[in-house]
Amino acid sequence: MVFVNPHAGTNKGEKDWGEIYDLLVKNKIQFDSVFTKHKEHAIALTTKYIKKGYRKFIVTGGDGTLNEVVNGIFFQKNVPTTEFLLAMIPVGTGNDWCRMFHIPFKYKQAIKVIKKEKTFIQDIGKVNYFSSSTSKRRYFINVAGMGYDAVVAAKTNKDKEHGKGGVLTYLKNLLTSLLFYKYSNIEIKIDEKNSRIKSKTFSLSVGICKYNGGGMMQLPHAIPDDGLLDMTHIKKLGKFSVLKEIKNLYDGSFINHPKVDTYTGKSFQITSKPLVYLEADGESLGHSPFNFEIIPGSLRVVVGQKK
Repeated sequence: MVFVNPHAGTNKGEKDWGEIYDLLVKNKIQFDSVFTKHKEHAIALTTKYIKKGYRKFIVTGGDGTLNEVVNGIFFQKNVPTTEFLLAMIPVGTGNDWCRMFHIPFKYKQAIKVIKKEKTFIQDIGKVNYFSSSTSKRRYFINVAGMGYDAVVAAKTNKDKEHGKGGVLTYLKNLLTSLLFYKYSNIEIKIDEKNSRIKSKTFSLSVGICKYNGGGMMQLPHAIPDDGLLDMTHIKKLGKFSVLKEIKNLYDGSFINHPKVDTYTGKSFQITSKPLVYLEADGESLGHSPFNFEIIPGSLRVVVGQKK
C-alpha cells in the first residue's frame, strides 16, 4: 500500500504523484494507493489496511507522514511489528530519516532502492507526554526534540499550513524564535540510576537516528540498531553563542561546545519548570513531563546504499 500525502513538500505530493505513479508502474512494483486527507489520517489508514492484510507500506510524503504510519503500525497489537516492511519516497521538506538511510531524494532513484528491497531492522522510540492534563503516547522513528527545537518545529508547521516550507523557512524560524525564547529548568533521569541531571536548558534532542531540522546532525553518535536512545542536551547559552554554533549543527561538531552534553540510555525521564514542549519526527505534540523508552529491533525498513 502506498500512502500519499498530497500536502507534503508544500503540495509536491499532489503535483508529483502522476510522475511517481508512472515510475512505480515502470519498475513493476505492484501497489494500491490512498491519499491522506488531514493530520493523523495516515495513522487511521494504516490501521485500516493492516486489518485488510497489508504488510508492506510505502510512504510518499515527509517525516511527519512516515511518523503517522509508524504509529499506525505500533498502536495496533494484533500483528508483530517486525512483520511489516516500510519504505519511503521522500517528498517532504526535511526528509531527515532518508538522510540516515541513504534514500535518494530523486524519485527515480528512490524507487530503484524500493525495488531492490534491501532491508534493515531498526529500533523505534516511544514517548509518553501530556496534552493539558491528559497523558498521551507517541512512537517515533527518527528524532524527538524539546525546548527550543520544539518551538521552532511548531512555528515551521504553522508556516507549512499556509503553504510555506523548506529548509529556509526552518532557518528563519530558528533565528527569529531566539528573540523571545526563555530557558527552562530541566531534570533528567537516565535508566534506573539514582542520580539526576539538573540544568537550565536551551534544547534537548532524543532519538534513534542522527538528523533533524533539514539536515542538522543533532545526534551525531546515534546508531539506529544498538538498542539505545541517544540524547543531546544543550544547556543555557547566550544568543550570540547560539548563532555562532548554527553552522556546526550540520556536521555535528557543536557537541564539542562546553555547554553541550551527550548521553545514551534505554530510557529517559524528563521534568521541567516551566513546561517545555515536544516534537517527534517534526510533528508538534504536547508538553512535559516526558518518559522516553527504546523498543529495540522492532521495525523492518527499506534502506539505500552508502556511496
